[in-house]
Amino acid sequence: MAIKLHRCPFSFLKLDGHPCWKVEKALQEKGIDYEVIKAPVLPGRRNDLEELSGQRKLPTIEFEDGTVYRAESADMAERIRAGELGTTA
Repeated sequence: MAIKLHRCPFSFLKLDGHPCWKVEKALQEKGIDYEVIKAPVLPGRRNDLEELSGQRKLPTIEFEDGTVYRAESADMAERIRAGELGTTA
């Protein structure tokens, strides 16, 4: 499954409480291949993300077929760790 992780540009922040890192860490732990797409810091500049997903929040996962998955980061990480990333919500 080729996916894109839309996340903030602060990839150097590897703090457990950081939403983007929570999701990226879960992807790494499960060995899921992904590409990082760094979104602008300011939500008002995330026009491409809004066009893709209908919202401007991060992190967001984009699947190979163009569908997207967005939830609270803790829920996203839990779903990834449970091996349910590719299942419908």
